[in-house]
Amino acid sequence: MADIAIIGDRDSVLIAKAAGLDVYFETEGERASRLISRLAREGVKVIFVTEPVYAACGEVIAKYRSETFPAIIPVPDGSGPSGVSMAAIKANVEKAIGADILFNE
Repeated sequence: MADIAIIGDRDSVLIAKAAGLDVYFETEGERASRLISRLAREGVKVIFVTEPVYAACGEVIAKYRSETFPAIIPVPDGSGPSGVSMAAIKANVEKAIGADILFNE
C-alpha cells in the first residue's frame, strides 16, 4: 500500500495510478467515508478526494481535520473545479495564520 491514495470516479482518478498512487473508484458518500476511515487506519498519509466525494464525506473528513494524518485534500474531478478545493484551502490558511490573506474578504 502506498502512502498516498486518491478516491473518486474512474475517469477522474485513473491517471493517478500512473503516478504510483493507490486508486479507489468510489463516488457514493457513505462507502467513501468508510473507505477514508479504513485507509486512515491502514496508515495512508495523504488521501486526495474528488470534490463531489469530498462534499459527500463531510462528517468523516471533519473527524480527521484535527489529526496530523491523513491529510485529506479535495481535488477537482473531470468536470472541473466546483470551488470546494479553494474553500478548503482558504479555511486552512485562515486557521493557520488567523487571517484571510488569500482573498482579503
